[in-house]
Amino acid sequence: MPEDVGHEIADALGTLLKRGTRAQLYSRLTEGLGEAVDETTYPVLSGLDRTGPRSAADLAGEIGLDRSGVTRRATRLEEAGLLRREPDPHDRRATLLALTDDGRRVVDTTRRRLASHIEESLASWPPEEARSFARQLHRFVTTGPFSQRS
Repeated sequence: MPEDVGHEIADALGTLLKRGTRAQLYSRLTEGLGEAVDETTYPVLSGLDRTGPRSAADLAGEIGLDRSGVTRRATRLEEAGLLRREPDPHDRRATLLALTDDGRRVVDTTRRRLASHIEESLASWPPEEARSFARQLHRFVTTGPFSQRS
């Protein structure tokens, strides 16, 4: 494998992972979904969809925010009816954040939008190249430097 492949992938990942890149994408995904749903609250909804009910502290680690940031965003989402707070069955002093049915519908909408955006971006690729890229990206994510096994 050429020595520069690692640098090329690292540069592409740097662009992909930049906060501005994510904020721009989240803004497009959440457009028109209500005042409470925007690029700052989307990670809370998406994180809860991936993990299930979590405390604000646990979710903070999952989505890369601090606990107070999660709590502020959760309050906005709760007021909009997209998540609820419920008692932690393992610790009566703790509260878990959980998606409501409306919250799950919003996440489903954003996921469909993301898939559509990706498919539009790959429309000019030969179909087998797009499928190969999807398989290889999945393999890289599950076995590469960001996997739990690394």
